[in-house]
Amino acid sequence: MNALEIHGLYKRFERPAVAGLDLTVRGGEFYALLGPNGAGKTTSLRMVAGLLRPDAGTISIFGRDALSSPVEAKRVTAWVPDEPMIYDRLTPLEYLEFVAGLWEVAPAEAARRSGELLDWLKLAPHADERCEGFSKGMRQKVALAGALVHDPRLIILDEPLTGLDAASARLVKDVLLDRVRGGATVIMTTHILEVAERMAERIGVIAEGRLVAEGTLGELRHRAGRGDASLEEVFLDIVARQAPAEEAAPGPQAGIAAA
Repeated sequence: MNALEIHGLYKRFERPAVAGLDLTVRGGEFYALLGPNGAGKTTSLRMVAGLLRPDAGTISIFGRDALSSPVEAKRVTAWVPDEPMIYDRLTPLEYLEFVAGLWEVAPAEAARRSGELLDWLKLAPHADERCEGFSKGMRQKVALAGALVHDPRLIILDEPLTGLDAASARLVKDVLLDRVRGGATVIMTTHILEVAERMAERIGVIAEGRLVAEGTLGELRHRAGRGDASLEEVFLDIVARQAPAEEAAPGPQAGIAAA
C-alpha cells in the first residue's frame, strides 16, 4: 500500500500556492521533496498533515481519506515543522507523556517509548529540565521525539535540520533512517541538498505548486542529461528549465506563484 497519494491538490491564498499537485509516496521509503522558495512544499505538506484544508483535491494516507477521516489519518502520521512547537513549562519527559496521552498510548508503553527516544536523541540528561531554557536544536529534538512517541507510520518533516549542529543533525538523520528500516515512511523537505542526495530513495522536485520531476538521483540525472552531476546541479538544471516554460505558458496557469 502506498503511504501517501495526492491527486489534483489545490490551495489558493492571494495567489495559487498549490496548483493541481499529484504525488505518490510508497510505503517504507525515504522521500525528499525539493523546490525553490515559494514552490508550495510547506503548504502541500501542511495539507497532508491536516493543518490546512485544500480548496480541491484528494489526500489518502495508507488508504485512509485524510479529508473525510482526519483523525484516523492523523493517528498514523507525524508532523515536524521547521520551528519546533513545544510547551516551554514542561520538561521533555512531561511533554512526551502528555503527547502520548493525547494519542491514547498506554502509560507503560508511553514510558518505554519516551525513555528510548530521550536516550536516542541524547536528551536523557535533560529529561527533567524545563524546555524554556533549551536551544533551538534541543527544542527541535524534543519536538521530533514528541512526533514519534505514538509510533507513526508516516513521518513528515519540514526542514528538520534547521538550527541543528553537526552532532545533533547526525542523531536526527540516524533516527529517521532507523525508522525507515523499521518500515516507516519519511517525507522530508530540505534546502540541504547533500542530505537529500545521501538519504532519499526517491526525490521529487516541486515548482509553482506542481510536481515537475521525480525519481531516483540516477533517473533525475538522466532526465537532465548529466550522468555524473550532483543533486544540486541536477536540481538547479530542472528548476531553470521549468521557469521559461511557466513564463511562456498561456491561460490561467501562466504566472502562478506559490505562497
